[in-house]
Amino acid sequence: MSLAILKSRSLSGTHAPEVTVEVHIANGLPAFTIVGLPETEVKEARDRVRAALQNSRFEFPARRITVNLAPADLPKESGRFDLPIALGILAASGQIRQDRLTACTFAGELSLSGELRPIRGVLAMACAIRQSYPDASGHAFIVPHDNAAEAALVSNLAILPADTLLDVCAHLNADSGQPVLLPFSGVTATHTPQHPDFSDVKGQQHAKRALEIAAAGRHSVLMSGPPGTGKTMLASRLAGILPPMTEQEAMESAAIGSINGTFSPSQWKIRPFRAPHHTASAVALIGGGSIPRPGEVSLAHQGVLFLDELPEFDRHVLEVLREPLESGHIVISRAARQADFPARFQLVAAMNPCPCGYHGHPSGKCQCTPDAIARYQRKISGPLLDRIDIQIQINAPKQEELLKQPDGESSAAIAARVGRAFDLQMMRQGKPNHLLTVREIDTFCVPEKTGEQLLRAAMSRFMWSARAYHRVLKIARTIADLAGTETILPEHIAEAIQYRRALKDM
Repeated sequence: MSLAILKSRSLSGTHAPEVTVEVHIANGLPAFTIVGLPETEVKEARDRVRAALQNSRFEFPARRITVNLAPADLPKESGRFDLPIALGILAASGQIRQDRLTACTFAGELSLSGELRPIRGVLAMACAIRQSYPDASGHAFIVPHDNAAEAALVSNLAILPADTLLDVCAHLNADSGQPVLLPFSGVTATHTPQHPDFSDVKGQQHAKRALEIAAAGRHSVLMSGPPGTGKTMLASRLAGILPPMTEQEAMESAAIGSINGTFSPSQWKIRPFRAPHHTASAVALIGGGSIPRPGEVSLAHQGVLFLDELPEFDRHVLEVLREPLESGHIVISRAARQADFPARFQLVAAMNPCPCGYHGHPSGKCQCTPDAIARYQRKISGPLLDRIDIQIQINAPKQEELLKQPDGESSAAIAARVGRAFDLQMMRQGKPNHLLTVREIDTFCVPEKTGEQLLRAAMSRFMWSARAYHRVLKIARTIADLAGTETILPEHIAEAIQYRRALKDM
């Protein structure tokens, strides 16, 4: 039979649609054509496949070879189609058996010698195969050996790792009772992340408390203060007190890292911490490209996105954060295609209060004019600032605090309180407090009468928007959860108001 049909997978955002690889060999002048909207990397598979087959001692047919990657309107990119194309040519020319091709999905890039090289997006592909074949006991995913540990994170799916094209061919030609490729059995150990400890931070009790509240309710934070006050030091320790990742959160985060080629099985269930430089472009932050790829906001999904020196970012770059902060996902649109990436990150930002950085410092070194300070702070727009839940001032620590030995709480002790408060939220509403809708706020965030009066007075004084009002209620709900009380008391409202002050009030 001069026609062979195999299954592979492409990538479209975080999805991995099925691709049918059809290989037909016909009489005529020798030619090798790939159709089905292939990108440059896929077109180059012709030379890689020809060399891999010849160096593996197979015969490359001197006939007219046509490879169709269906569906035809789905763009195909990357070298992941090398392996199924090579196998299709061998099957169509009668050099390997075809009866076992339908029970497998193939993906892998070939070297000129016939070795299999790792590809990106294997985890997303494995998830899609598992969904397409609920009873995956009779279906296998054949991947390069270096991708096996990553693909094996998807349960109840047979992962068959291979080192070379010859190994795959030997497996397909072997009798059913004597397989050459064995299911991957390596157990991926869950690594305990080694985050810096909060006990190293001297003083800054107010900031530690704010970050504890932020971790418990997954609230966003903006820290403003002079240089050297510990803003970066505090932000780098936030990931160490966040609640552990669930299986679903870990899978979503790992799939995005896999698509970008940055995920390693050793990072399984470790919340990502992304800290892009302030020279990053809007595309680097939000994602993009002719073939849309995830940006920093998506790579920080279910983790922390730390933006240091916030006003130094280009203003239009910061404005792209507005929508993902609210919706938790980002849609990248191009003329030929769209990609939807999740972006449920926890924003932590740090900034200086003025161009020289020393406005409000006890040394009195700041000589910036009020206009210069206002211009500097206006680099962060009001709509973006309104979406940041907690806004605190970080003051310079006193000399006595710096000279004494660290005696603060450890990250483990803080994480224990955060975990208890987070569990209360899951039992009560099934989501963190920062995700509460307006209807849910009216149900779960009702303060006592005295607290409501206090909140109304603050809203009138600071001219808060409706969004700011709701965010203060969410913060107060988190404070009450940390205290273990079901009722939001006036002291909880009073503390929440302190964390919601505009830059001009700092």
